[in-house]
Amino acid sequence: MAKWTPRHEAPEPLEGPVVPVVTGGTILWFLMFLVQLPFYGWFADHGHTWWLWTCLAGAGLGCVGIWYVRRRDAAIKRDTAVKRAADAER
Repeated sequence: MAKWTPRHEAPEPLEGPVVPVVTGGTILWFLMFLVQLPFYGWFADHGHTWWLWTCLAGAGLGCVGIWYVRRRDAAIKRDTAVKRAADAER
């Protein structure tokens, strides 16, 4: 059996507005938690409290995601500035 090798290079990854997307998603998870919170009794009676905790976990992990993508975005901008400064010196 022959090893498969790609016939073309992979395309560059798409860069979009990552920080606003992650922030918006985190806000949505937290809002879903808040909307469901008044119905905690119903969720508990029917064995669906995991819905609330899933939303809260999504909001918590989203906070970690916001921290991560903000640092990543800052690092990309720093690297771009360093490369531009190096090119300007030449």
